[in-house]
Amino acid sequence: MAARTRAARSKYHQPLLGTCYLHTVIDDHSRVAYVEAHDDETKETSAAVLRNAVAWFAERGVTVQRVLSDNGGAYRSFLWRDTCAESASPLSEPGPADPRPTGRSSGSTAPWSRAGRSKVLRSETARLAALPAWIHLYNYHRPHSAIGKRSPITRLDNLAGHHT
Repeated sequence: MAARTRAARSKYHQPLLGTCYLHTVIDDHSRVAYVEAHDDETKETSAAVLRNAVAWFAERGVTVQRVLSDNGGAYRSFLWRDTCAESASPLSEPGPADPRPTGRSSGSTAPWSRAGRSKVLRSETARLAALPAWIHLYNYHRPHSAIGKRSPITRLDNLAGHHT
């Protein structure tokens, strides 16, 4: 009897086709964004992204003072708590009914999945290829209303003159 192979499925038994999770870390002061695309949103991946983001921000002169995250499972884990402690950052947890810190960045990354306003990027490869340009646009050129219509990178004093 031949063994039947099955495609990977979610916990709801749906096929895992084209699923990509954008792990996004945003500096509250500057609104500069750090983004990594991964195939999952596990506690291990989330903790690794936090470590990478802390190092990336440190290279730009940003010191993490505290971490405010979503209240999803990965962010309630002991691994997440320990990773926050490694970065000398206390973990600030939103209350269960607090609508502000959702941990989602759909507002900042939604336009990334479209090339302009009319063309939809229909493949995962095209979307991932467009992501670095969108993050660059977001960090260096897009005016942000919370910081006086300036681009986020302008709030990081040590980067003046480093943009080409």
